[in-house]
Amino acid sequence: MSEIHIVRDYPHRPEMVWRAVTDPQLVPLWTATGAGARPEGFAPVVGTKFAFVAKPRPGWSGVVSCEVLEVRKPELLRFSWQDESGGAVTEVAYRIQAWGEGTRFIYDHTGFTGVGGLFMSKFLGSVRTKMLTKGLPAVLDDLDDQGSLRPDSSLRPHE
Repeated sequence: MSEIHIVRDYPHRPEMVWRAVTDPQLVPLWTATGAGARPEGFAPVVGTKFAFVAKPRPGWSGVVSCEVLEVRKPELLRFSWQDESGGAVTEVAYRIQAWGEGTRFIYDHTGFTGVGGLFMSKFLGSVRTKMLTKGLPAVLDDLDDQGSLRPDSSLRPHE
């Protein structure tokens, strides 16, 4: 079985990282360095079914169906992940830990099987690495103390 495991440290409080990865208005800003997915119907509540919607590409509708499986604010968000057209159900977990003066963010995406799963984990792994290395830090840097985008931010929420 293949998996994606990414660890990043950010000089921001865990509550700010939680906000950036769970606020439906902020998520598309840091995923823009990948496929630019926006969560539709998301709430950090166990049992919530939602979709990540990105720009369709040849062979992919751009929609991933998800369900929130576990929440421990501001430490853990775990959800299922399945391409809208079917296929294996995998799991994503965001783990957020106080680390020194900031936060350690651990991203795990597990459950990939077979040759197709290996290919998908490699592809998604490179995209997620970029999002967590470039996209998420940019959003975190533009949040004020209340977790809102600063008025002078060059980032804009997608409607």
